Amino acid sequence: MAELRRDPRHDTAGTPGTEEALAWADLLATARRTAADGLVVGTSGNVSVRVGDTVLVTPSGVPYDRLTADDITGVRLDGRQVLGTLVPTSELPMHLAVYRTTDARAVVHTHAVHATAVSTLVTELPSVHYMVCALGGSVRVAPYATYGTRELADNMLRALDGRTGCLLQNHGTLTYGATLDQAYDRTAQLEWMCRLWLTASSVPGLTPTLLTPEQLSAVAERLGGYGQRP
Repeated sequence: MAELRRDPRHDTAGTPGTEEALAWADLLATARRTAADGLVVGTSGNVSVRVGDTVLVTPSGVPYDRLTADDITGVRLDGRQVLGTLVPTSELPMHLAVYRTTDARAVVHTHAVHATAVSTLVTELPSVHYMVCALGGSVRVAPYATYGTRELADNMLRALDGRTGCLLQNHGTLTYGATLDQAYDRTAQLEWMCRLWLTASSVPGLTPTLLTPEQLSAVAERLGGYGQRP
């Protein structure tokens, strides 16, 4: 997997188009929402969105509230930076791996506290609620690897197989979707389910009831027709 290669002595060429500028504004709003909703602390976590062959991504180590329209940061799928001068997130390999192997148009990675706690306890989130079906099924935990590495990206892809979200052991969450809103909603839903399981599991002498594969299959079928018609 290609890593970002850029000569720090030279500014990156490239001027964003209208679509990229609008997508960047949406990306910043989503990134700030992760902080406002307590899914990240400080500069942890990252967000990206794909526009054509360009992936716009939050830069490394910059608080979201300090980013402006002029800070747009974009790379190609091979990691080559084509927009902006700020260094992209250290988790760029993980984001690009998702775009290369799925139909994702947006990715949200957080360090949500309940989800991260669950990632230290199990290898798969117990099916305590039927909304696991909204992520494609049982949510797996990717084995731990150092952040920003190819090993982490590979572990994440295996956990993500057939799913739109996974947990990262001792690290956090990653979800993707067709839009930033969908990717974010999946992240929020995953954090809620983790909080639910931790809460139910904390009652002394009792064990949470889990849904059976047959029950989950029935829900998955119903979810296919959920929501408003186009």
